[in-house]
Amino acid sequence: MKVILNDDVKHLGEMGDVKNVANGYARNYLFPRMLAVPYNADTVAYFEGKKAEIEARKEQKRQDSKSLKEKLEALSIELIVPAGTNGKLFGAVTSQTLSDYFKNNGFEIERKKIEIPGLTIKNIGAYTFKVHLYEASLAEVKLEVKAQPMEDTSKSSAKKDSKKQEKAAAKEAPAESEKSEDNASAEKNN
Repeated sequence: MKVILNDDVKHLGEMGDVKNVANGYARNYLFPRMLAVPYNADTVAYFEGKKAEIEARKEQKRQDSKSLKEKLEALSIELIVPAGTNGKLFGAVTSQTLSDYFKNNGFEIERKKIEIPGLTIKNIGAYTFKVHLYEASLAEVKLEVKAQPMEDTSKSSAKKDSKKQEKAAAKEAPAESEKSEDNASAEKNN
């Protein structure tokens, strides 16, 4: 079924785009939510009248994309992650990791728009990755992955060891008190 999009639809298109979609998708999703209208002479005439507004909106998105590209390319990201002595990470840096980093630093970038060479980063070092922006615009961002200092990991493992020892001591303490109670009752019986 041929439709004209009444609003931007993720993974389909932008306002004013003419698309061919499945009949059920149009009837059950697009039309009830007013995201699209059927393609006919009336709707084509309506969107021809709104053409200047639609183009202005697209131009604004292009400008926003251009300024975001400049900001991202000026950015140099440094991530400090736990790693072994050989430089191999305990885990990996993924597009979700980078998306979370961007969100914490005031950028709204979806993880699907982040392209990491090899899909994940599993070693410390310097990398570049791409961020897909509006239309065909791409931003290349520098990333440096560094190992977390070993004393931080040794402190956390020392904390874990001390917690294990405390739990073991807590388990033994009730057992010892039960033994002393048994001894006291045995002495009373004698």
